[in-house]
Order: sequence, then C-alpha cells, then structure tokens
Amino acid sequence: MQNIIQIKLASVEDAALVADMSRRTFYDSFAAQNTPEDIARYMDQQFTRESLMAEVGMPGNIFLLAYLDGQPVGYARLLEHDPPPGIGEGPGIEIVRIYAEQSVIGKGIGKALMQYAIDLGREKGKKWMWLGVWEHNHRAIAFYTKWGFEKFGDHPFILGSDVQTDWWMKRKL
Repeated sequence: MQNIIQIKLASVEDAALVADMSRRTFYDSFAAQNTPEDIARYMDQQFTRESLMAEVGMPGNIFLLAYLDGQPVGYARLLEHDPPPGIGEGPGIEIVRIYAEQSVIGKGIGKALMQYAIDLGREKGKKWMWLGVWEHNHRAIAFYTKWGFEKFGDHPFILGSDVQTDWWMKRKL
C-alpha cells in the first residue's frame, strides 16, 4: 500500500502540535552532536513551548504540517521578511525550519514539505528562497543542494553557550 503524504497550512489551533513537534524533532536531530548542557539551555531559554506556540499565527509566519497516512510527522516554518545581503534582487521567503520525525526520515516527508514551500513561495510572487543550515549537518546540506540551493554566506547560531556556524543557502524561485 502506498503511503499518502498530505501537507496543510497550520492554523493557530495547531500551535501546540507545532510547538511539541518542533521541540521533539530539534532535540532528536541535534542532541547527539551537542552537550546535554547546551541542548538543555537552548531548549529551556530559546526554544520554549510557549515561544514556539506564539510563532504560529504571527504576521509573516507560515507553518506547514506534513501528515503521513493521517498522522502528523513533519513541519516547516516559512518567514516572509527582507532577505539578507547577497541573496539577489526581489522579494524572498525564508525556510526557518523544516523537520520530520526520526521514524519517517527517508519516506518523502522533507521532499513534500520542500515542494509545497517552493510552490507557495512562487504563488506569493517571491523571487528567492533561503535558509540557514548548520555547517556540520551534511545530510541536510546534501538535501538542500539537491533542491538547487547554493551557499552564499554564513552567520553565527548560538546553541546554549556554543557559537556554531550556519551556512546561508539560497535558490531562485
């Protein structure tokens, strides 16, 4: 039987689901590569359930929810705002986060979320899409490169007390 992936726009009623999935998928993705203290500090200070819930429905924020056979398994957060320097002329949209539950990695969830995000960006008349990705997240970098993103800079990302480097990657829409 074919697994059915559906993507929907999240509403404020989905805020708790988005927040809980955000925290779980971030932790599952990065806890093993960082100290327990840095992960705990980040989760408790900068990535709280309350702050994540508040993002849903805020102006410029767009959340996508991915469902596999009716179960929520992934999400993306897009943000409409001015692009960083070096991206190019015209309006853009940022992919702030795109995550799938560990149990469904490799089942097309990321692909479905990315395609929906690109289509939505085009519908909104955006010329560029960009994102930040940890320089050591090789699987994500390979995924974004496959979708036509290329590096155009970097910026610091502070996880707890650890100053890490995120690459800026962009693609024309």
